[in-house]
Amino acid sequence: MEYRRLRRNKAIRNYIRETKVTLEDFIYPLFVIGGENIKEEIVSMPGQYRFSIDTLLQEVKELVQLNIQGILLFGIPDKKDPFGTTAYCQGNIVAKAITAIKKEFPQLYIVADVCLCEYTDHGHCGVLCGAEVDNEKTLPLLAKASVSYAEAGADLIAPSDMMDGRIEYIRKALNESGYEHIPIMAYSAKYCSAFYGPFREAADSAPQFGDRKSYQMDPANRKEALKETEKDIAEGADIVMVKPGLPYLDILWQVKEMVKVPVCVYQVSGEYAMIKAAEKMGWIDGKKVAMESLTALKRAGADMIISYFTKDFAKGLLEEK
Repeated sequence: MEYRRLRRNKAIRNYIRETKVTLEDFIYPLFVIGGENIKEEIVSMPGQYRFSIDTLLQEVKELVQLNIQGILLFGIPDKKDPFGTTAYCQGNIVAKAITAIKKEFPQLYIVADVCLCEYTDHGHCGVLCGAEVDNEKTLPLLAKASVSYAEAGADLIAPSDMMDGRIEYIRKALNESGYEHIPIMAYSAKYCSAFYGPFREAADSAPQFGDRKSYQMDPANRKEALKETEKDIAEGADIVMVKPGLPYLDILWQVKEMVKVPVCVYQVSGEYAMIKAAEKMGWIDGKKVAMESLTALKRAGADMIISYFTKDFAKGLLEEK
């Protein structure tokens, strides 16, 4: 009975709970597209939408009222080309959305994802040279996008492309443009994962040929994640990230043990979609599974959690009754 004495009722369990997930841990991902009066549900991600800027502002108003303090923005452009020009051109969709949000809700913390995959007509995360992504030709374009989002009012720049040396390149570009105060959150341990499928539908960013194994990490590798993370910190990353979440708890824990900077984890679209699908079939209690998964991410060491369950958590829908 010595252990069960401290499990007898909810009050004592709450008092001694080692890991507590709070709303302040969360960042909510959102997808923005061109046009007006658009709110399209993403089929593979029930409850998630593509918003035009006007409907995005309505959504953000609700998020602010729910005391959600941060969002992560992904842009879906009207046009694509081999160089992802609409990721960094003047008046690009993400910059326009950031400016509009900051005008109405200056207190909201905005994280801008930086990658080219949504903006290139081939769906890869950089400029192609033949069938290969050219690392060095891609870096200046990532830097241009980063500066563009900073100019628009982004609070945090989050490069997700996995090009070598991009943190150093972006840090230099931000500093030279007068944005020394803008931090960088590096997608440091971003694995070439099958869990990204629903996101690629949402953002229309699936590669038109091949895969991303030449630049995203092999799911079998652990030490590589630690090396990538160390390198990003050395180049100037203020925060590092592990992505996906639940299948990589071991990596998250080891990164947290190793570094002295904050660690973020991304509970990705496939993790969200699986819970939603199993819940729909009546196989699991989706709310409880979602909360258990989020607790696991926090227990493994996450300081920040990017999750599509953020809004449900803020509404109290995942709380134990």
